[in-house]
Amino acid sequence: MIRDLSRAGSSLRTIALTLQRSPSTISRELHRTSDPLLGYLPHGADRQAAARRARPKTAKLTGESKLRDYVQAGLGLEWSPEQISHRLVTDHPDDQEMRVSPETIYQALYLQARGGLKREIQAALRTGRARRHPHNNSAERRPRFADPMIMISERPPEIEDRAIPGHWEGDLITGTLNQSAIATLVERTSRYVMLVHLPTDHGAEAVRDGLVTAMTALPAHLRGSLTWDQGSEMAAHKSFTMATDMNVYFCDPASPWQRGSNENTNGLLRQYFPKSTDLSVYGPEDLELVAQKLNGRPRKTLGWETPAERLRALLLTT
Repeated sequence: MIRDLSRAGSSLRTIALTLQRSPSTISRELHRTSDPLLGYLPHGADRQAAARRARPKTAKLTGESKLRDYVQAGLGLEWSPEQISHRLVTDHPDDQEMRVSPETIYQALYLQARGGLKREIQAALRTGRARRHPHNNSAERRPRFADPMIMISERPPEIEDRAIPGHWEGDLITGTLNQSAIATLVERTSRYVMLVHLPTDHGAEAVRDGLVTAMTALPAHLRGSLTWDQGSEMAAHKSFTMATDMNVYFCDPASPWQRGSNENTNGLLRQYFPKSTDLSVYGPEDLELVAQKLNGRPRKTLGWETPAERLRALLLTT
């Protein structure tokens, strides 16, 4: 998300707000791990972070010491590592050398057993486990957004077969260096197109506000759902749903065919908005004119009706 938002031109404060981190954290991450030529590369940054994590530091409880004796005594009394850690502060308030975190004790028990506290493993811990069960794994894929996503696999059948109008697919088309963008919306049943003007920003909040404005202008029965990819611009999907009463369904990673109508439309739009051009020069009137042209084209998939004609028929019958 840092890579996507920074390339989209979002400020450090905007990125920090989206990720619920401090701006200084984002600034430090970009400064320390960006490539001089290619900029911020998330996989490279992750590798650097993993390399920094391992330090050639002597384990605190490996050698003989007063602290190690205390920890062993506590384990012998069947105290937990957390109890030992906090009790040290009470028993040795002025001795900063007599400090150890619960995690360090666990590390000594499980990872440094040959030179650490192997003999106490079975007897000391109430769980009796000889191997540790980690709570998390840095290599596991983490959720894309803070708010849980509804995946496309959970989309109801009536949306899938295009039987009921009012279900939309959406995406962004971007301009030079991803600095400008237009949001594109396609109604699945009629292939009707709407274009959302994003003049200065296409971060999560700007996209959400543009989509809410576009969708709330429609009749309620044409506000069924929205299908989108997992781009960072949809980080505010929960507030979009609250404002429009439309569920947002997310495609699987690298699966553009799951919103095929929108992908097809984006290809048609490149006739009017070529790649590597500044899209911010186009105003709302320009976008409306292009949408009207596409909505007035006869489409083979509609039996040579136009999207505008099909949508008009749907409005008259529902």
